[in-house]
Amino acid sequence: MPRESLERLREALARLPTANRADLRAEWLRLYRTEAPARLGRELLIAAIAYRLQEEALGGLRPERQRRLRNIAEQAGRGGKLDLAAAPRLKPGTRLLREWQGRTHQVLVSDDGFVWQQARYRSLSQIARAITGTSWSGPVFFGLKPRPPSNMRSGHGGANAAR
Repeated sequence: MPRESLERLREALARLPTANRADLRAEWLRLYRTEAPARLGRELLIAAIAYRLQEEALGGLRPERQRRLRNIAEQAGRGGKLDLAAAPRLKPGTRLLREWQGRTHQVLVSDDGFVWQQARYRSLSQIARAITGTSWSGPVFFGLKPRPPSNMRSGHGGANAAR
């Protein structure tokens, strides 16, 4: 990020705590292209504006985090139990081992994905699919996430069918 852009971001963030409510609502309108919720408290208004300013300057959430938040919102909307357990963070250099049909498969976690049999993959699910020939959740296949309860699995060869 260019130094002048970073300095502009710092200045904009530093102004927020002393801005009046009308200025904050105007900034919200500029950033979100909609009116700020009437009952939104000042602290939350400032936090949301600060987040959006940083998001514009530095980039937003990665797609996997966006999907995770959407899933949590859908769960909350259905009134179901929220699955808030964070997926394990895999550090580059980590080796994952999985035995499948008498063969041991080794996957290396890299900065930008995974390496299996000298080929790069963006997701563990792609590797699990290549190994098994069927659709699998990569984190489930490699033991990083528990299998869903049997009443949640499809019995007709779907992604989580009994194996």
